[in-house]
Amino acid sequence: MKADLILHNGKITHFGSAQQEVTAVAIQDGKFIAVGPDKDVLQFADSSTKLIDLGGKRVVPGINDSHIHLIRGGLNYNLELRWDGVPSLADALRMLREQVDRTPHPQWVRVVGGWSEFQFAERRMPTLAEINAIAPETPVFILHLYDRALLNAAALRAVGYTRDTPAPPGGTIERDSQGNPTGLLIASPNAMILYSTLAKGPTLPYAEQLNSTRHFMKELNRFGITSVIDAGGGFQNYPDDYKVISDLHREDQLTVRIAYNLFTQKPKHEYEDFQQWIDTVPLHQGDNMYRHNGAGEMLVFSAADFEDFLQPRPDLNENMEAELEKVVRLLVSNRWPFRLHATYNESISRFLDVFEKVNRDIPFDGLAWIFDHAETIDERNIERTKALGGGIAIQSRMAYQGEYFVDRYGHEAAEQTPPVKKMLEMGVPVGGGSDATRVSSYNPWVSLYWLTAGKTVGGRQLYHNSVLDRQTALQLYTKGSAWFSQEQQQKGDIAVDMLADLTVLNSDYFTIDEEAIKSIESELTIVAGKIVYADGDFSSFSPPPIPVLPDWSPTKSYGGYYRVSKTPQHDHPNTASTKSNIVDTVHLCSGSCQVHAHNHNHARMSNIAINNYSAFWGALGCSCFAF
Repeated sequence: MKADLILHNGKITHFGSAQQEVTAVAIQDGKFIAVGPDKDVLQFADSSTKLIDLGGKRVVPGINDSHIHLIRGGLNYNLELRWDGVPSLADALRMLREQVDRTPHPQWVRVVGGWSEFQFAERRMPTLAEINAIAPETPVFILHLYDRALLNAAALRAVGYTRDTPAPPGGTIERDSQGNPTGLLIASPNAMILYSTLAKGPTLPYAEQLNSTRHFMKELNRFGITSVIDAGGGFQNYPDDYKVISDLHREDQLTVRIAYNLFTQKPKHEYEDFQQWIDTVPLHQGDNMYRHNGAGEMLVFSAADFEDFLQPRPDLNENMEAELEKVVRLLVSNRWPFRLHATYNESISRFLDVFEKVNRDIPFDGLAWIFDHAETIDERNIERTKALGGGIAIQSRMAYQGEYFVDRYGHEAAEQTPPVKKMLEMGVPVGGGSDATRVSSYNPWVSLYWLTAGKTVGGRQLYHNSVLDRQTALQLYTKGSAWFSQEQQQKGDIAVDMLADLTVLNSDYFTIDEEAIKSIESELTIVAGKIVYADGDFSSFSPPPIPVLPDWSPTKSYGGYYRVSKTPQHDHPNTASTKSNIVDTVHLCSGSCQVHAHNHNHARMSNIAINNYSAFWGALGCSCFAF
C-alpha cells in the first residue's frame, strides 16, 4: 500500500501510546494509513507520493468545534465587519469609518458578535454619538453578546423604529426624554429583539452567499478547524437556508466537515416542526463531510434561558415542562439525538425532571443527547446527566463576559463556570466549542487560552484551581467533540484508519508562553487528506485564492479575525523575537498609531505600564506619545 501524501519531520500530537514517538503520517484516500517515526512511515512512499517536510513544527489533530453556527454564519460572513481580536476601540472605529465609506446604499455595516469591550485598550464600548458621527447616512448595526445592539439613526430609519414602536416581550427599546428611540436595544433578558432587528437587514444574493460561506470555511481552516457541529439557529430555516451548504457539498467544495442539528422555528408549533422533520429527514443522512445530527439546540421556545449576565437569571415559563416533555417524547420514541441550550443550573434541574420522566416510560438506553453551555451546572445535576447518558458541550462564552459574571455573582461562583474538571472527573462526555459567531469568536485558540490560562480576553483571571492542562484542553476540542456527533471512532485523533484531518501550527502550543496561545494559527490544514489551507512556510501548497464577493465586502479589506503579526512564534520566551511576539499578543496592538502617525512598537517594548488600564499611561489608551 502506497501513500498519496506523507508529512514527516514533525512533532505530531496524538492520544495513543505515550511511548511512541510520532514524527510522520502517511495518508491514502482520505485516511491515515501509517503513523510513527519517519523511518517507518517513509516506507509508504513511491514516485507518486507527495512529501512535505514539516521542519519540526507541531502537528495536532484537526480542531472540532462542537457548537458553532457555521451555516448561518456563512450566509452572512462577507456582510459582517469582524471586531474579533481587534486591539483597541480606536482601531475598531477606524475600521467602521472605512467600511461605511465603501458600503453602497441600501446595505448596512454590521458588527455581529465575537468581541468584548474588555479586549480594547480603552476598556469601553463605542457610544451612539461616535457611531452616528461616523455614519450619518449608512445604517450601522453593532451586536454586543446577547445583551444589546447599537443602531445609528440611519439604521433606526431603515428598520422603521419610531416613538410609536412597541418593544417586544423580553426586550427594551431605550428612549430619550421625548420618547424617541436612542438606538440602544436591550435584551431584558430575551435576545429576540436583537436577532429580529438584525433579520430586517438586506441579505446577499445566492451566488454571493456561496462565496461568503466558502470564505468563512477558509477562515475556520486558518485556525486549524476541520470539523464542526452546527447547532442551528434563530431565523435559520430548513431546508431553505441549508441549500448553500448542500450545494457546496455536492460540488465537493466543503473544507470543513459539518454535522447539523435542526432548530425549531415556530413558537407553540415546535412539535409540528420536529414531526415534519422526522418524517422527511432520515437520521444521520449524508456522509462524513455533511450529515444530519439530530434536534436542537432549541427544542421549545419556553425552555430558552438565554445567558445575559448583565441581567438577572430568567425564570422559565410554568408551561415549559409540558411543552418540552411532548417534544422529548417524540424525539426519544424515534431515536433522534437531541441537544438543548441550558445556561443556568436552575433551568437544568427542571429539564432533567422532564428527561427522567420520559426515560421512565421510554428509556433513553444509549441515545446520545447533549446539554449546551451549562455554565452553572452543579455536581448533582452532572450526576443526573451522566445517569441518563448525556454529554455536555461547553463553550468559551465566559472568556467574553466573565467580567459581567463576576460583578453579578462573585469570584467564587465564577471559578466553576462551567465546572469542566468536575465533569471530566465524573466521566461525562465533554466537548469544546465556541458558540460563534454572534456571542464568542470562532477562534479556538482563544478558547484554549481561556481553559488553560483561566483568563478572559480582557485578561481577567477567572479560574485558579479550575484551569486545565494543555493536553486535556486540546482533547476537548478534538477527540472530545467527536462524541457529540457520534464519530469518535472516525475522527478526533491521529491514528491509523481514522479520517485524515490535522493542522500544522505556526507555534508549539505545548511550549509557548500562555499569552501567546491566543495568537496561534495554522500554517497547513488538511481535511480528508487534502490541503485546504496553507500559509507561512507552506504557502506554496495553498489552494487557489477565492475572489471575495461583493467587491465592497469587509472580508476583502480586513479578512476575519484580527491578524496581529505574521511573525512565527518561538519556543523560548526569553529570546528578543519571542518577547516582541508575546508583547504583541498581550497588548494586541500592532501597526501604526492612527493618532500620532508612528509605530506603537517602541512604546509596547518599553517598561512603561501600558497594560495597567487603571494607571496614567494605560488609561490614555495609547502611550506612544511619551516617546
